[in-house]
Amino acid sequence: MVPTLVCTLAAALHMATFFQPQPPPKSDLPKATRAEVYAPHAMAATSQPLATQAAIDILRAGGSAVDAAIAANACLGLMEPTGSGVGGDLFAIVWDPKTGKLHGYNGSGRAPAGLTIEFVKSKGLDAIPPHGPLPCTVPGAVDGWFALHGRFGRMPMTDVLAPATRYAEEGFPLSPMIAEAWAISAKRFTAPEYPGFKEQFTVGGADGRAPKAGELWKNPTLGRTYRRIAERGRDGFYRGEVPRIVEAYMKAQGGVLAAADFEKHTGEWVEPVSANYRGYDVWELPPNGQGIAALQILKVLEGFDLKAMGFGSPDYVHAFVEAKKLAFEDRARSYADPEFFRSPVRTLISTEYASQRRGRIDMTKAAREVDPGAIPTGADTIYLTVADKDGMMVSLIQSNFRGMGSGMTPFDPAKTPQDSGLGFILQDRGEQFALLPEHPNALMPGKRPFHTIIPAFITKNGKPWISFGVMGGAMQPQGHAQIVVNLIDFGMTLQQAGDAPRIHHDKSTEPAGMVKPMGDGGELNLELVNGGFPAATIDELKRRGHTIKPVHPWTFGGYQAIMRDPVTGVYCGASESRKDGNAAGY
Repeated sequence: MVPTLVCTLAAALHMATFFQPQPPPKSDLPKATRAEVYAPHAMAATSQPLATQAAIDILRAGGSAVDAAIAANACLGLMEPTGSGVGGDLFAIVWDPKTGKLHGYNGSGRAPAGLTIEFVKSKGLDAIPPHGPLPCTVPGAVDGWFALHGRFGRMPMTDVLAPATRYAEEGFPLSPMIAEAWAISAKRFTAPEYPGFKEQFTVGGADGRAPKAGELWKNPTLGRTYRRIAERGRDGFYRGEVPRIVEAYMKAQGGVLAAADFEKHTGEWVEPVSANYRGYDVWELPPNGQGIAALQILKVLEGFDLKAMGFGSPDYVHAFVEAKKLAFEDRARSYADPEFFRSPVRTLISTEYASQRRGRIDMTKAAREVDPGAIPTGADTIYLTVADKDGMMVSLIQSNFRGMGSGMTPFDPAKTPQDSGLGFILQDRGEQFALLPEHPNALMPGKRPFHTIIPAFITKNGKPWISFGVMGGAMQPQGHAQIVVNLIDFGMTLQQAGDAPRIHHDKSTEPAGMVKPMGDGGELNLELVNGGFPAATIDELKRRGHTIKPVHPWTFGGYQAIMRDPVTGVYCGASESRKDGNAAGY
């Protein structure tokens, strides 16, 4: 008994040491912009402080992490409509302490019954446009709320949605980064072809301007929608008045999204998939999302000694970019709605396949073209994470797709937007479909498009370690992989891992969900924040053939994370320094 006890205590001490906050970062690593937040009972991290506070209030009132996540998401739909809202979709990973396992939810909406390749091409188009009525798919977020709440919620939805409803009706002061993004969307969507937007999402007057930072903003039409959902449940959104108004509005704009499409919608519970990276299990959701691209990148990188290369070195950046290229070629050809195409997920994230693909990397020069692997056939977003006193942790991501979505802002055409508006903008996720019938992601009625939004989770020895996400289109799997590498290979703290300058690579001509040869090797964007990357690294990358171009800072996404100490139960929270949000706990 004594040796067993000694071994058990030694193991516990080792685990406690392993999971304790890391020491201050080395001077040669990027510094964190702020300290992590620690709390003994609960934690929330979102991209808007009032949304974070709403989550904390729900947790203090006895709500679960899922209750708090829904409350925060509803607040963000009001406070950050530039990246979220009930007109969009939702994905989530939940750690359930009762079962000791992760649960995944795919809340993506489907193409309308009337949206076909033939219909789109009859408009003289060879691709689905990014805005207007054609890219609108069924919103899946509210269904996701009720599915998550039905399994893991504790509080009535009337209480969960109360903070967002109150802010919608009474107003809240807009935060700076969101105000900047709102102004950009307002320039586009105040045009006549987007009726309802000006009345519901701009400050009154002939200019129809976006609200400014610090200005009190109300959205009473969204408040009405939230009350309808709270009182009538899921049917308050997918049946009755809401879909009737959406159908009448869309028909008036030449769209095909109909009430029947809402009534048929359902999301689904899915099994998260994982790949082990240096002893840690990194979890993502399977396609139709792009989460496994992060796992593919990590498995390729596992064969390199990144720690020896060093953060910011030309070898590390080069290896990362080349691994990304390999993963994204598979992404373009193999990620689609699993009901229509079975992606070879296990093969794609396997050690064997990663070893095979790693052999394609030449460390002396950048690849200009990359072929997909030999495998068997078969923009703007919000991310939030919440953890509660019982150990439940939620990783949730939600989006309209491109900024404020399609610009389609429904109201009853027989009435005014102020009297009949719904207060949200429909997503433009349908733009992701390919118009090539043979493509796995080809447009079909009732099909879910390829999706960019992905939540993530890390476990160690079967215990929850970190719930995290990085929002931002194609940046997301690249960001996920970089956070994991920053934490595990470079020993960064939770906040430092998110603050470190990021790497972003993209094809200069890559349309979402489509297949086009890279040809020119694509473009490499290196972030300038927090010291950026050394000039010597940039010079060497150019010498190896990388095309480096500056981009808007938003290209590099946004990050939130919560870490749990499995011995003490203490939570550590980190929040994106590039956005308006924060982490808070109690």
